[in-house]
Amino acid sequence: MSEDLGNVASRLEEVRRRIASAVARAGRGPEEVRLIAVSKGKPAEAIRAAYAAGQRDFGENYAQELVEKAEALADLDGLVWHAIGQLQRNKAKLVARAAHVVQSVDREELAVELDRRAAALNRTLDVLLEVNVGGEASKGGCAPGDFAPLLGAIARCAHLRPIGLMTIAPFLEDPNDVRPFFAQLRALRDAHGGRAALPELSMGMSHDFEAAIAEGATWVRVGTAIFGARG
Repeated sequence: MSEDLGNVASRLEEVRRRIASAVARAGRGPEEVRLIAVSKGKPAEAIRAAYAAGQRDFGENYAQELVEKAEALADLDGLVWHAIGQLQRNKAKLVARAAHVVQSVDREELAVELDRRAAALNRTLDVLLEVNVGGEASKGGCAPGDFAPLLGAIARCAHLRPIGLMTIAPFLEDPNDVRPFFAQLRALRDAHGGRAALPELSMGMSHDFEAAIAEGATWVRVGTAIFGARG
């Protein structure tokens, strides 16, 4: 683990370099893509190492782990916590307390519960609507056809602010083969108010974030390429 911690800064720098290159190839500005470092299953010390190298946005998949890390790292100013995993309604209370952004809102009952919990804390949560563009049963996310009703439901939640869309695309050996899925998410956003209404597109992970950037990603979620493989 100590070797992994020592490599976090250099790995992070390499990911940033790759993001910058992908952004340039896409003819976009460097400020258009934000890196979310996915720290699931990694110790707080790994997050501290990334923080020391300038990283501020971190993504966690599990509600309890998110809460524990947020508490353990409360001394670090400017941390932004993203809840990115499939979320059960009974975990909404934990996430509403610890997260700044919830990227995996995929059904109305979850939105309503998050809204209720955020209201009790006098908070407003930024949320992304997760869409299952690949139609994979193993993944969360609403069907593209259910997107509009879900967006309408979230709009009625006074303590949720919808800011974009998220997807986990199917894994394909050639990342360029994934681009149609990312394009589908972008098209869905563009059909519902475009960037003015929903500015963020969270898509792309360690294997395919460069392809996602080519298709308009504004947030990329990278874990293994920064922190190493999970044990």
